[in-house]
Amino acid sequence: MSNEIILNADLRVRTGTNKTREIRREDSMVPAIIYGNKEESKNIKLRLNELTKASENELFYTQVLKILLEGNEEKVVLKELQREPVKGKFLHADFLRVSSKTKLKVIIPFRFNGEEECEGVKTDGGVLAKVISEIEIACLAGNIPESIDIDIANLKLNEAIRLSDINLPEGAEIPGFDAENDQMVVSVTPPRAEIEEPEIVPEGEEGDASQADDSSEDQDSAGDEASEEAESND
Repeated sequence: MSNEIILNADLRVRTGTNKTREIRREDSMVPAIIYGNKEESKNIKLRLNELTKASENELFYTQVLKILLEGNEEKVVLKELQREPVKGKFLHADFLRVSSKTKLKVIIPFRFNGEEECEGVKTDGGVLAKVISEIEIACLAGNIPESIDIDIANLKLNEAIRLSDINLPEGAEIPGFDAENDQMVVSVTPPRAEIEEPEIVPEGEEGDASQADDSSEDQDSAGDEASEEAESND
């Protein structure tokens, strides 16, 4: 597996709240535990600088990790990483021991390929809409993908790719997936129509127009009075 993440660890003999505080403060290490796979749990401590660097990699949260402990190698996945609420300092890490046959539920990001060549955008002027960016899958620990690739180069205007259209790694599945929850992943939609703004008449001009209307009405009234007077004279 590419971009493999390896952590060095020591056994943690001291346990308890006070001891873990000393480990973090004096040893610049982070208390942790490895458990699972029908083997004995091991209390360990990790180097703070290594854990900090690993946590900056997105694969740290989804991939199988290697922990080197007393000359042996433990294959694990991260189950929980506790941080101090205010300053974000690492407090404790839980790792689940796995084998290549262990089936896990992991959240994997989508990677959209061919975005710049997308036909519906480049040719038809559509807008690319990425509805979801990641998905939870169940797969073997030895077959966890770094991402799920989706080719959108040939995606046309008003077309979409749904969960049922994507290719999952061999042996992987979407838990609980059926036709009713077949979500849209990405689509190309028509551009929004431009809304014509109403013409704004400056206040001065609007006043002039009103005055003109009033003047016209006065003239019409005067004309009517003149006609009535002429008729009476006749």
